[in-house]
Amino acid sequence: MMPRLSIVIVSFNARAHLVNCLESLRAAPPATSHAIVVVDNASTDGSADAAREFPSVRVIAMARNAGFAAANNAGIRGSSGDLVLLLNSDTIVPPRAIDRLVDRLLIDTAVGIAGPRLVDADGRVELSFGPMISPLNEARQKMIGRLYDARVGPLVRRVERETRREQFVDWVSGACLLVRRSAAESAGLLDERFFLYTEDVDFCHAVRALGYRVLFTPSAEIVHLRGRSRATAPEAVNAAYRRSQIAFYEKHHPRWARLLKLYLCVRGKVDGCR
Repeated sequence: MMPRLSIVIVSFNARAHLVNCLESLRAAPPATSHAIVVVDNASTDGSADAAREFPSVRVIAMARNAGFAAANNAGIRGSSGDLVLLLNSDTIVPPRAIDRLVDRLLIDTAVGIAGPRLVDADGRVELSFGPMISPLNEARQKMIGRLYDARVGPLVRRVERETRREQFVDWVSGACLLVRRSAAESAGLLDERFFLYTEDVDFCHAVRALGYRVLFTPSAEIVHLRGRSRATAPEAVNAAYRRSQIAFYEKHHPRWARLLKLYLCVRGKVDGCR
């Protein structure tokens, strides 16, 4: 029988995190009928072999590191559930968390995408949703994030309050994103011009353009051990972010794209400025 839910996990040189993620799913599997697909982005650390040690997991091995969006698309195309959960390899899934997220999405046919509350290993919340990226919104989101990380009292209380409130938003994080397959396919899946970062915001925008709503719900909570890639390869990750940022502005805010590139060139954040 075809499973209701396909869980797609993209991994790139994250063997230890991937194993921990899969172990959490094995220890407390969702009650929703499901299949797990790991898409390995040509890892060199044995991630694919480690995933194959889990009998219930199917591995799709990419010939090269095609990026986060392309790998997720391969997982979506290679699965069959009418619901798809995009799940980062650096997550730990507590018991019943996925079922709560599924239940909340299915209760409202207008919701095309749902995202949970994300916390780190210490229980500190992640600001994992927000308004559509624009120069003003991006600056505001970064400022709030930095003040929260600095533990500025009023901002800590504000972020904690906002992440305890269910709300419709422009986007939720691709670290854990549940989408109706019909909506994902109608949106054309994830835009593969985004190698890493902003693909989730763009994808949510495409699904909203179809008339669906995007829901952030704290009824489900997932542990996200974010920052692993940036910690191990900060220069490569920062470069990938800048490329995706430019591509996003070229697609959604073309009038701002030229100014963004000029700003990044002046600050020495991108190559090829001459």
